[in-house]
Amino acid sequence: MSALETLLLAVALGCDAFAVGLGVGTRFCAPRQIFRLAFHFGLFQFAMPLLGWTMGLYLVSLVRRWGPWLAFLLLVFIGGKMAYESLRDEESYEVCADPTRGMSLVVLSVATSMDALGVGFSLGILGRDLLGAAVCIGITAALMTWAAMRIGNRLSALWGRRMGVFGGLVLIAIAFKLVLG
Repeated sequence: MSALETLLLAVALGCDAFAVGLGVGTRFCAPRQIFRLAFHFGLFQFAMPLLGWTMGLYLVSLVRRWGPWLAFLLLVFIGGKMAYESLRDEESYEVCADPTRGMSLVVLSVATSMDALGVGFSLGILGRDLLGAAVCIGITAALMTWAAMRIGNRLSALWGRRMGVFGGLVLIAIAFKLVLG
C-alpha cells in the first residue's frame, strides 16, 4: 500500500473520531480534555488494527456482529444525555458529566475505532505493513480529534448551548451509522 493510500485510509478511519470530537468540543474543550480525547482516540485507532490482525477470523466476525450494537447503545445514551443536559436550566448545564474522562472516554474510544479492527484484519490477510499503517492511522485520528474539538468549541462560542444539543445529536447519528452502515 502506498503512502497516499495509507493516508487516505487513515483519514477515512478518522472521520468518526472527527465527528465525535466536534460534538464533544462543543461543551468540553479545556486543554486537558482535548489532550485526553485526542490521545485516547489516536491510541485506540493505532491499537485496533493491531488487535484485529491478531484476533483471527472468528473473533472479528463476532465483534462485527455484536460490537456495533453495544457501541450503538452506549453512544445513544451518551449523546442523548449530552443533548438533554444542554437543554436543561443554566445551573445543571455547567455540571454535565465530562465525556473525556472515565468509562465514557473508553466507550467513545472503542466506538470510534471499531472499523479500524476490521481494517487491521484485512491488512493482515493482505500481508501489508501493519505497524506503519497503524501509526499513521493513530496519529491522523489524534490530529483530526484535536482539530474537531477546537472547531466545536468555536461553534459553541458562536451558537451557545444549542451546540451542545448538536453535539449530542452527532453522537446519536454516529450510533445509527454503526448499526445501519
